[in-house]
Amino acid sequence: MKPAATEFEALGEQFLAMLQNERNASAHTIRAYRREVHDFAVYLSETLGPDARIATVEHLHIRAYLGQLYERGLTKASAARALAAVRSWFRWLAKEHKIAQNPAVLVSTPKLPQHLPRVPSMEQVNSLLNSMETSEGVATKNDAAAWPERDRMIFELLYGCGIRNSELVGIDMPDIQWKNDAILVKGKGRKQRYVPLGDEAAMAMRAYLPLRESRLRAAGKLTLVAEGPLIANLQMRGTTRLSTRSVGRIVKTIALSRGLAADVHPHTLRHAFGTHMLEEGADLRAIQEMLGHERLSTTQRYTQLTANQVQRVYDETHPRAR
Repeated sequence: MKPAATEFEALGEQFLAMLQNERNASAHTIRAYRREVHDFAVYLSETLGPDARIATVEHLHIRAYLGQLYERGLTKASAARALAAVRSWFRWLAKEHKIAQNPAVLVSTPKLPQHLPRVPSMEQVNSLLNSMETSEGVATKNDAAAWPERDRMIFELLYGCGIRNSELVGIDMPDIQWKNDAILVKGKGRKQRYVPLGDEAAMAMRAYLPLRESRLRAAGKLTLVAEGPLIANLQMRGTTRLSTRSVGRIVKTIALSRGLAADVHPHTLRHAFGTHMLEEGADLRAIQEMLGHERLSTTQRYTQLTANQVQRVYDETHPRAR
């Protein structure tokens, strides 16, 4: 017989249900929060006893839990993610009057090192994209760089629109606004925004779409021609939507074949979009809007990145710096 849930577990499930039903959190967010909240609920049951009440939890218990995470070998970044989930849970508990005071506000976030992403230069990205216009692709198994027209479009959209990997694979055919030269993108928290569809990305898309339609018709998936996902998998399985993992493999495979660094991934192209736009004089708030950043401080990371690049150029070229 399954033991009755503790109050910690029951309130954790209520919080997760609220995230899904009221805030429309993404499946990825729900999975992450479920893991973190469940683990902390189990820790509280083991520490305070299965009959303990949520009101007895103090900030010292949360700090002790963070210490246990470090003992397990978790990094500061992983501990910070766990704390963010716990904070969100306890903020909700306080709002719902399940607790009189929120103990999580007394726990500081682990200080994380500032790692600025390494971004390829404009010349490197343009060289890669230009090489894909005439390339026959890199023949590998499964979906990794095996459909040149689709794969070129993936690169053009990631770099040309600055969208996230999850946003890319989430694009459906009705989201493409040809008359407005824009794409409707579903971002984090299911927030929607329009991003400009540049000429090169549009050309790559027009080269890919007839081949997509041909493959769908051959597979008998006629209903997906006009309504299905834009980025299709090679085998036309299921809904035919390509997975984010496959996009990651495609980007890495092609980038390596063109001599780029081994750490290139889809988000690298998003960072390159923001950095190169800023270097060319784009307004920071316009970049924020296109990237779908909720806070301007997130976009300002590109300012730091560009400043570092300027400093490096100065150190390497100015006669008084050598």
